[in-house]
This record gives sequence, structure tokens and C-alpha cells, in this order.
Amino acid sequence: MMKRIAFVLYIMMCTAVSAVAQVSVEQSLDSLQILIGQQAHMTVDVTMEKGQKLVMPNAKDSSILVPGIEVTGENDADTMDSDDNMVHVRKVYTLTSFDENLYYLPPIEVKIDNKTYKGKSLALKVLTVPVDTLHPDQFYPPKGVQDSPFSWEEWSSLFLLSLLVLLLLFVCLYLVIRLKENKPIIANVRIVKNLLPHQRAMKRIEKIKSENLTSSGDQKEYYTRLTDTIRTYIEERYGFSAMEMTSSEIIEQLQKNGDEEMIAELTSLFTTADLVKFAKHHVQINENDMNLVNAVDFINKTKNENEEAVKIVKPKISEEDKRNIKSRKYIKASVVIIGIAGVLLLAYVVYNIYDLLS
Repeated sequence: MMKRIAFVLYIMMCTAVSAVAQVSVEQSLDSLQILIGQQAHMTVDVTMEKGQKLVMPNAKDSSILVPGIEVTGENDADTMDSDDNMVHVRKVYTLTSFDENLYYLPPIEVKIDNKTYKGKSLALKVLTVPVDTLHPDQFYPPKGVQDSPFSWEEWSSLFLLSLLVLLLLFVCLYLVIRLKENKPIIANVRIVKNLLPHQRAMKRIEKIKSENLTSSGDQKEYYTRLTDTIRTYIEERYGFSAMEMTSSEIIEQLQKNGDEEMIAELTSLFTTADLVKFAKHHVQINENDMNLVNAVDFINKTKNENEEAVKIVKPKISEEDKRNIKSRKYIKASVVIIGIAGVLLLAYVVYNIYDLLS
């Protein structure tokens, strides 16, 4: 019975030793000593079976930090599979120190399937910068200012952008000159004071009266000008071609919407005028005055004062002028766009030149 128990214990111990032997944690430094402020890299290599869960400490873990040693960073763990059903994981920590001393680095602890495994402890020596203690009073003057080497790669893009700014400036200047040479088409709308038909007729009659044609010997001219004035007024007032119609045709056209007494007086005027112009009929001065009064009375009775007294005259623009106006709009828009682009590029170039020189 004792032999069986001893054999079982032996088998269990062998199995445990075999399982432990399959997991290994190796810890190493790329440099055993550094100067103050320099960096050293600590590498942790873990070998385990595939499928096992690994947890490694991060840079802020207190187990890595020791007084005087700072962990400035860590890289992502690199994993590599092997043919013997094993996995190799590597992680690198960056260490530095600003105090001269010999530091003890404790073993790194990793967890594999919630079991803790450790690496090996290391030592890192931090040295100070050598100082000439034999000549403490000997000081060296500061070094002169060194000129930084010229790099065409840094300036080539700015140089090309500067050429582009000059080109945009030239194009903008050319377009401005084109605008000045190509005078704008100014199409002003004119407002003309328009005399009403009865006002124009009364002005002509006043001129006839001022020239004393009623009492002159040339009655043909008097009646010609008086009837032309009435015909023009009728044509403008009623809208039919009275200047090209005979007296009877005018009377017939007016009878459609006129006052019989008013038309009778106008008929008498036209009849007398036709006799004077075509039959050399002689009329007394008082009859001339009466016909003038009848003409004025006809105008006052038929005038329309509701017509517009102001006339808006819109200028006519030719097709060539329209094309010129459209061309000027395009040129103005181009000047604005090119100007904005040039200013932005110039600001970008100036900023980068200042950044390079500072």
C-alpha cells in the first residue's frame, strides 16, 4: 500500500515539474550602465503553451518602479508562435534615471492562467557626467552660433507657392486693367415729363394767338395750323389716324361717342377751314375768333386729365452691350476669387517662412 502511494506521488511530482518546465520568463537589459538622462531597455520574454492566458504588468505597475528609476514607456507585446505548440511573447520597457546610483531591479511578475511566474532580478548602474574636479576654476567660453545647413527640400514647396502667388498677382492686375479699359455699360432709366394731349394742343393754340394769325391776311395758313392742331389732338386723344382722314371721316368717327352740340361746332370749324383752304373763301375776323374759341372749347370738353404725366423711358441695350456687361461680371468675379486665393497663399507662405526661420 505504501509503495502505491509513493508511486502516485512520484507521478504527480513529475507532471507538475513538466508543466512548470513548459513556462519560462526571461528578463534582460540591453545596457548594464547608462549616463544620467539616458535610456535603457528592459526586455521580458515569456514562453507558454498555446491557449494559455497571459497578463503582463504595464508601465505604471509599482512592481516595476523602484526609487530613482522611471519607466518612460512600453511597446505593445509581440507574439510569435512556434512549431512545438508553444507561444513566445516579448515586451520591452524603457527605463531612465536622473540620479547616480546602482539600482536593483526586482523580478518581473507575470500571470499565466492566474498563476504567478517571475523573471530574474537585474542591476542597472547610472553614472553622472564626468566633471573635471582638478580644475574647478577653469571655464570654457560659450560656443559660437552655428549656421544651420540649408535644405532645399524645406524651401522648395514655399518657393513654388511664392511663384504661384506672383502669377496670381499678375493675372489679377491684368484683369483690373481689362476692367478699366472696357468701360462699363451704364443703362440709366430716364424719367421724362410727358405733356398730356390737351396740354400740347393748348400750347399750339397759344402760339397761334401770339402770332396774331386770326387777324392776319393769310387765312389759309391760320386754318391749316388750327385744323392740324385739332387733328393731332384727336389722334392722340382717341387713338385713330385723324391726320390722314378727311373732315367728314373725322366727324363720323367722333359721332360714335361724342356730344352732338360739340360735334356741330367742330363740323362748322372743319367746313370753314375746307372752304378757306380749297375754295379761297374769305372769312371775317370775328368768325376766325369764334372758330378759335370753338377749338378751345372742344379741347376742354374732351380732354382726359387722368393720363400719366410722367413717362419712364428705358434705354435699349444692344446684344453686344449685353455681352460686354456679362463679360465684366465674369471678370469682376474672377478678380475677387483670384485675390482671395492669392491672399490666403501669401499668408500661408509667410507663416511657414517665419516658422522655418524661428
